[in-house]
Amino acid sequence: MDKNFQEEQFTGIIKFTPPLYKQRYQFIKDLVGKYEPKKVADLGCADCTLLQMLKFCSCIEVLAGLDICTSVMKENMHRLSPLPGDYLQPAERPLTVTLHQGSVAHKDPCMLGFDLVTCIELLLRILKYSGVVLDIHKLILYRIEHLEQSELVKFPEVVFGFMAPRIVVISTPNSEFNALLPGKALFRHPDHKFEWNQAQFQSWALETARRYDYSVEFTGVGHPPTGMEDVGFCTQIGVFVRKYPQTSESAQSEKPTEAVYKTVFRAVYPSLKDEKYLKNAVVSEVIFTAQNIKQSLLDRLMAEHEEYNNDPVERKFQFQPSMNRFSEDLGKLVVEKSMEPFVHGNMVYIPLTTIFSFPKVNRLCGTFEKLCKLIAGKVTLSSDGSAVMFNTELENEEN
Repeated sequence: MDKNFQEEQFTGIIKFTPPLYKQRYQFIKDLVGKYEPKKVADLGCADCTLLQMLKFCSCIEVLAGLDICTSVMKENMHRLSPLPGDYLQPAERPLTVTLHQGSVAHKDPCMLGFDLVTCIELLLRILKYSGVVLDIHKLILYRIEHLEQSELVKFPEVVFGFMAPRIVVISTPNSEFNALLPGKALFRHPDHKFEWNQAQFQSWALETARRYDYSVEFTGVGHPPTGMEDVGFCTQIGVFVRKYPQTSESAQSEKPTEAVYKTVFRAVYPSLKDEKYLKNAVVSEVIFTAQNIKQSLLDRLMAEHEEYNNDPVERKFQFQPSMNRFSEDLGKLVVEKSMEPFVHGNMVYIPLTTIFSFPKVNRLCGTFEKLCKLIAGKVTLSSDGSAVMFNTELENEEN
């Protein structure tokens, strides 16, 4: 028995494990892991479940959702907002999430420049407004079996011709599988305008790929029972990959100047690409690193001093002279900008070169010059700007 479905007494009742919709989403997530797109659009985003999953993919910097139904997006768009933890620990990559209300039969420049466009089956929904049941085919446009003939004709031109992403993923029910689903011999839902068998879907996909210079591979999710492999997947999937890089001339052709979609949500996540967040992160990391170095230095000095004096009363009075003796070569250290931290008087000096050598600080800043620029005015530095300074008086009081 296949791992992703269960048969019950061979009655034709099949339970997919995990559920079929989760398998579709996981398929997209795996595809993102393979191709690492930076800009991803989900057509027919509905309750934003797929977008919420994809926002955690580290390669993605732009996420966009498109749906004809504003209310469904508004009910769920809070799932796409940054959390407090996103501000406490900003990610290194930028991320912007936008939701648009509109039809895939219309062209809008906001959908240009995407690497991956997904068109995954949606859970059928009937929405009521003020007690009126809306015509369902007006609510769901992106599950291609819901498209009217006129919309289906426009669909390839908008997605493959106008948007022209590097990769397009389209899924649709496989009508050959319906015989295994009780009560679904013809269509899986009465609203469906059509349902394709494997040959019909592949014929449409191959012709679309040929017309717009894409290659296409066929796969799916929801395996059939053992011995019925010819039926194919419950959900058939076509993965289209553009054959040639898009030229600047083709990218500019027929670009509309007027937006037709309505933006209903936009969230910009805090990112270390933003200097405001980067500066805060660098200052915090520099202070944290310097504090650790200072504590390590003072602990070592204390241990050295204890070798000469084990009297805890005398230790309090002789601790400060011990630190002074440690800084006899102060002038030489400053001139040579040694990487060794040192003590002079009541001050502990941690050279910036030492702090910059720590991997996280180095990764955040990239260059020593940028480190100096980011912490300027935010961290107490020595007169020549070569070291972070801490006063040891509070340390003595604690001891």
